[in-house]
Order: sequence, then structure tokens, then C-alpha cells
Amino acid sequence: MKQLLSKYQEPINYLVFGVLTTLVNIGVFYIFNSIFGINYLVSNGISWIASVVFAFYTNKYFVFKTPNNSNKAFIKELLLFIWFRLLSGVIDMSLMYVMVSLMNLDQNISKIIVQVIIVILNYVFSKLFIFKKSKGD
Repeated sequence: MKQLLSKYQEPINYLVFGVLTTLVNIGVFYIFNSIFGINYLVSNGISWIASVVFAFYTNKYFVFKTPNNSNKAFIKELLLFIWFRLLSGVIDMSLMYVMVSLMNLDQNISKIIVQVIIVILNYVFSKLFIFKKSKGD
């Protein structure tokens, strides 16, 4: 069992922190949209920013565990992370607009559906493009 957990530690950690990031995203969205009555797209933008900040640190230090070899490497990871999160943020906003404004689906249900898609997409981006380890790692 220990070998199995060790073998799949990265995807398990991503799943755990992905769920936490999703909870941050949905929680912040709910607070700004449902409690404060702020427009769903503005609330979605605020929730996106909060979840990106949370996700960068948890992905870097707990999921992919990339070393801090230099400030340059850290900045490169951060900028790539922001770039790919902007891309998934555009996808997030577009899907929310389509589901809520065009399909007339519930805002909170739409948010949950969209987040499942975004979590999968962000793992692929992080694994393949952002937190790449050198061949010796």
C-alpha cells in the first residue's frame, strides 16, 4: 500500500490541493455573488484571482515540489503559471457566460461543472508546461 501511495503521490496531492483550490474558488464566488450580490462575472474574476494565488503555492511546494534553484527559475514558474491560469481563466469565464447567460443554467451549478473541467485542464498545464523537473530529479 505504501508503495502504491508513493507511486501516485503527485496526482493524489494534486487532487487534494485541486479540491482545496476549487473550494477556495467556489467559496469566494459564493461570498461575492450570493452574499454581497456582486455580478456573477465580477465574482468569478475575484474568485479566480484568489484561487490562482492559492494554487501556485500549493502546486509548487506540495504537489510538484520543484526546487528553488534561483530567483530566475521561481519567476519563470510564476509567470508560466499565471499565463496558463489566464488561459484557463478565459475558458472559465467563457463557459460561465455560455452556461448562465446563453443556456440559463443556475449560476452555482454552472460554477461547479466548470470547475471540474478547469481542474483537469490546469493539471495538464502544470504537469506538462510549468512545474517540469529536470531529468536528474
